[in-house]
Amino acid sequence: MSGNGDAAATAEENSSKMRVIRVGTRKSQLARIQTDSVVATLKALYPGLQFEIIAMSTTGDKILDTALSKIGEKSLFTKELEHALERNEVDLVVHSLKDLPTVLPPGFTIGAICKRESPYDAVVFHPKFVGKTLETLPEKSVVGTSSLRRAAQLQRKFPHLEFKSIRGNLNTRLRKLDELQEFSAIILAAAGLQRMGWQNRVGQILHPEECMYAVGQEGGCSVPVAVHTAMKEGQLYLTGGVWSLNGADSMQETMQATIHVPAQHEDGPEDDPQLVGITARNIPRRAQLAAESLGISLATLLLNKGAKNILDVARQLNDAH
Repeated sequence: MSGNGDAAATAEENSSKMRVIRVGTRKSQLARIQTDSVVATLKALYPGLQFEIIAMSTTGDKILDTALSKIGEKSLFTKELEHALERNEVDLVVHSLKDLPTVLPPGFTIGAICKRESPYDAVVFHPKFVGKTLETLPEKSVVGTSSLRRAAQLQRKFPHLEFKSIRGNLNTRLRKLDELQEFSAIILAAAGLQRMGWQNRVGQILHPEECMYAVGQEGGCSVPVAVHTAMKEGQLYLTGGVWSLNGADSMQETMQATIHVPAQHEDGPEDDPQLVGITARNIPRRAQLAAESLGISLATLLLNKGAKNILDVARQLNDAH
């Protein structure tokens, strides 16, 4: 009996000394679902650790009556969490990659990227328009989206529609759609709807020929930039595009690169510089360099062909309005 008692006491003592990892996240329901999923994965990998989730509101969560592109603030959904990380109030934070600033603060790194779910955008229709598509919506129907990337592309593809900013978390936007008579449809991320368990509300999935998607952060909320990627037989194909705010002017180009991923990964030295702020020790250095070089080459090509003028005008018009 005494032996069992000692073992139990030791286990309890060890349990009380388990290291606690503090995980920062936004307070929104979707952010919590994403963070809970990440923490569950970490718990399975590190059963000897405890995890405490610390949720907080960000600037983007608090300012809901202004379009994201008009707020004029960078890191809308990350700044408060970044400050908590700097002050050692949390040990790591979980973000949607599209919410991260284009350039990470000094000393920060993206330590892990979960396998991406659907990158596509989805259309959710007002109940009276269930069964429709964007193409078959009545003339002058109003479609809500908080993204200039989506609005610029869809305005060009569907000129008979009007696009208007809609803010709030997913619950708020769906409530505005269903209860107000202002919007005929809204555009949301398919992955977010899936994580919330609302797949039944998806009326249409937008494919790249209709609306290319965001790759991480697409240069800020005021820049209509998008991409599409495809991997075929060792070739990475990257299509990038920029648009004017009304979609009238646009430019798209596609480039490709060979991505060599051997069966045995070849990690680079630990003091290698980060690539686009990401620390990825399980991906071959050559593959990372090839992918980064492809992105830079495509961006350079677009800029040399006049993309900068389109984006400059888009920024000026957005600021003016």
